[in-house]
Amino acid sequence: MPVDDRARAVAEIIIRDPADPRTLDALARAVGSSRRTITRRFAEDTGVPFHTWRAQVRIHASVALLADGQPVERVSTAVGYSTPSTFTSTFRRVLGFTPSDYARSTT
Repeated sequence: MPVDDRARAVAEIIIRDPADPRTLDALARAVGSSRRTITRRFAEDTGVPFHTWRAQVRIHASVALLADGQPVERVSTAVGYSTPSTFTSTFRRVLGFTPSDYARSTT
């Protein structure tokens, strides 16, 4: 988690609702900051860029839904991806296997 109060507030918004569609600009404004400040603080405080951190939160949230047996299409929407293929690609990049492979391994 970011140490900076503003970046941490953005992080908490995303953790509460991984599907929040707001851009980083909108999230920064919501916490009284600028995109540049949030971008810099995320990189400094977490060691990864905001978009990478957000993707990791979304994938982490998807794991529980997949383990509950929800279909990939529903999970992808629930965690904020516009298409199942984008979700699958990100899931594979982050975890090294597909959401379908993960779901099969939990049954």
